[in-house]
Amino acid sequence: MIEDRYFIEPAVWSVDEANLRAVRTQVFIVEQKVPEADEWDDDDMLADHALARTREGQAIGTGRLTPDGRIGRMAVLADWRSQGVGAGLLRHLIERAREHGLRRLQLHSQKHAIPFYASFGFVAHGEEFIECDIVHQAMTLELPAPEPAPLVRSSLIGASLLSKRLTSERAGELRDVTLELIQSARHELCIYTRDLEPPLYDEHALIEAIRHVALSGRRASVRILVQDTTRALRDGHRLLDLSQRLSSIVHMRRPGFDDQQYAGAFLLTDSGGYFFRTFGDRFEGEGDLYYPPRRDELKRYFDEVWERAEQPQELRRLSL
Repeated sequence: MIEDRYFIEPAVWSVDEANLRAVRTQVFIVEQKVPEADEWDDDDMLADHALARTREGQAIGTGRLTPDGRIGRMAVLADWRSQGVGAGLLRHLIERAREHGLRRLQLHSQKHAIPFYASFGFVAHGEEFIECDIVHQAMTLELPAPEPAPLVRSSLIGASLLSKRLTSERAGELRDVTLELIQSARHELCIYTRDLEPPLYDEHALIEAIRHVALSGRRASVRILVQDTTRALRDGHRLLDLSQRLSSIVHMRRPGFDDQQYAGAFLLTDSGGYFFRTFGDRFEGEGDLYYPPRRDELKRYFDEVWERAEQPQELRRLSL
């Protein structure tokens, strides 16, 4: 069963500080009596954070991954414990570590949580120790070397190319290349769009292809940056419905004010593919089923904007 009461999303301190502080203050400072001076540190500005929210937008859990591979500040509000929130946060952070190419993760587990971390493969080592007047145990997890991305072969009949150049100039061509690119993805999609483009992303075949990626397994992730949701909310949009039904996997954010002037639109896959349009309100564009250098360049920009973006309030208020 797909969890739809809450979702896990990446967070950044400069944007999500208030929500991250709220959860950690309640769990660590109020409940566990950790001194405030010990709770906040410079690592918060540098770390990858994970934030668990209810479908109404309430922050209910946090965790962070520092650049040197330390997982910490795992906290879940009391009413949401033993409901899979902590597991979702930890899975998210482990996946982020893999994306960063980290080979070893470290953490300091409170004694009662040792079995929880052990279930994910973490191994205890050394003697127990006291940290903030609480018994802790050091644990590590060795991550396997990343598997090389498989070459995506062309779908052209009789073609032996390892990649396929994609172009479009008309609406029908744009739908065709977009569908082919989505179908080439393994577990992850990044979509940058002006208004969810109903003639494109509200098409049944494309929705089904996106849903297939979203249900592809524990590594599944669909992130969508949309500049304006007015049209989609007014007219209804199947991608909005999908994001609500699969809210722990399909995430939407609106770029911040300084990023709103971006005129382009693009689609990225974890198989090395991309399709880019200089102007998001036109059909003309180009891409490739497998060209990682350009895909990676666009993904770096996408990730930067994503960190500055926020989930639109109007989407949080939508009931499932």
